[in-house]
Amino acid sequence: MVHFVGAGSGAKDLITVRGMNLLKNADVIIYAGSLVNPELLEYAEDSCEIYNSAYMTLEEIIDVIKTADSENKDIVRLHTGDSSIYGAIREQIEQLNSYDISWDICPGVSSFLAAAAAAGCEYTVPGISQSLIITRMEGRTPVPEKEKMRELAGHNTSMAVFLSSGLTKELQDELLTGGYSEDTPCAICYKVSWPDEKIIMTTIKNLHNDMVSNSIAKTALLVIF
Repeated sequence: MVHFVGAGSGAKDLITVRGMNLLKNADVIIYAGSLVNPELLEYAEDSCEIYNSAYMTLEEIIDVIKTADSENKDIVRLHTGDSSIYGAIREQIEQLNSYDISWDICPGVSSFLAAAAAAGCEYTVPGISQSLIITRMEGRTPVPEKEKMRELAGHNTSMAVFLSSGLTKELQDELLTGGYSEDTPCAICYKVSWPDEKIIMTTIKNLHNDMVSNSIAKTALLVIF
């Protein structure tokens, strides 16, 4: 049996109780490299086999799972945040289905939730916004035409932008072109709930400059309130 477990935003104690118990009972854990706080692996038993998927191909991951499943071992595939948001679990599940390997999903605390908590902000404020858009800038992974950033920006609602830390100049331009004002509040949320967390409150006008001045180029969630 394979359990896809959302590791949460980073902090060891922000995983769900269910996720923690699955880690404690696991015979094999395959975790998502440096994106997962290694402190979470402390829940595992000493006898647990632990693999870092950052150094594995999909085929190698599936081979480990197939071997462990044939030995009736419990397997945890540990992903960051919640696996339903940019979790890359679909291709793994399709492979597991082709081998008739059972699986389930344990939800996690996404970084967009931890970011709002750390920033002390609310996404849905009466009279300002009653919706939240979760999206990303187009990079190597394309986005549908109707989901281009400037199209989404036309809604002028709260937004959580994933996987875009290296594209903040382009993001800033797209948000302004789409209709946000320059003084719209936003936050740079770097490694939320990790020991080296940084929350930088800024505006769309200053977003890119604040990223550069704080030497942040990756592992940040960008939030527009």
